[in-house]
Amino acid sequence: MAKTAFIFPGQGSQHPGMAEDIYNHHEGAKALLDSADEKLNESLTGLMFNGPEDVLKRTENAQPALLSASIALFEMLKEQGAAPDFTAGHSLGEYSALVAAGVMSFTDAVQTVRKRGLFMEEAVPAGKGAMSAVMGLEREELLDITSSIKDGVVQLANLNAPGQIVISGDKEAVEAAGEAAREKGAKRVIPLPVSGPFHSSLMEPARDKLLAVLEPIQFEHSSVPVITNVNAKEETRGEILKQKLIEQVTSPVYWEDSVRRMIELGVTKFVEVGSGNVLSGLVRRVQRRGIEVHSVQDMASLEKTVSKLKGES
Repeated sequence: MAKTAFIFPGQGSQHPGMAEDIYNHHEGAKALLDSADEKLNESLTGLMFNGPEDVLKRTENAQPALLSASIALFEMLKEQGAAPDFTAGHSLGEYSALVAAGVMSFTDAVQTVRKRGLFMEEAVPAGKGAMSAVMGLEREELLDITSSIKDGVVQLANLNAPGQIVISGDKEAVEAAGEAAREKGAKRVIPLPVSGPFHSSLMEPARDKLLAVLEPIQFEHSSVPVITNVNAKEETRGEILKQKLIEQVTSPVYWEDSVRRMIELGVTKFVEVGSGNVLSGLVRRVQRRGIEVHSVQDMASLEKTVSKLKGES
């Protein structure tokens, strides 16, 4: 039987105006987004709707904004009778996947990701770390390159799709690896406008602080399997899912592997729930045939997707 996965975007998908449409047209979405303002004791919704963009994209703001938009849309999908057989999220999006699977409460998650964002910002001094997207090399080739860089830290961070991998680490080491990648035939090496070397060993201070925050939070067993970033495998046990969130801070995001695993498990419909459509594009790069990919980010796309999932024209 064909299965459906709900997938949730990570940092980089935020933009001014996100979730404003659903806030203005759906009481449940408004109530959930207002609750985020209340829990964070600030107008996150004002920042989501109006920016400015340079403030919204700060890690400590982008993360709760993306989580809040995703879960508001998820609750609207659920209200319409749409439900996943699996959930997964890219980096920060894994928190949304866990809330959708009943593992964490939204309240715990939104407060945690605000702290997570602050910890990630503080882990490495500004200007010391960097990330770059490398296009056109496979992971084995790029792993050989990063392993050959001896001066500083550089690691594979996001294995997004065939020929699309992000590297992360010390600025000079990332630049050296990028230059070596060009020499090996990479089509493009694109420095990313991020505030730190995420998903690298340089994030260890953030991981240690996050451990202390997550420790007292109750994680339930999931209602549907969650495909975790760190090993691209399905998991339902709450304590294991908590441990994977902690490991995730310094581990690569195996997104391509996660998509392939969901397809192996029978998923033929992927629904990206939240701001933007980055993950939809990545799924299509992994598998073009035999699947449906939908993006839900406002009222119109939600109604269209629900109709498609129900088999209506």
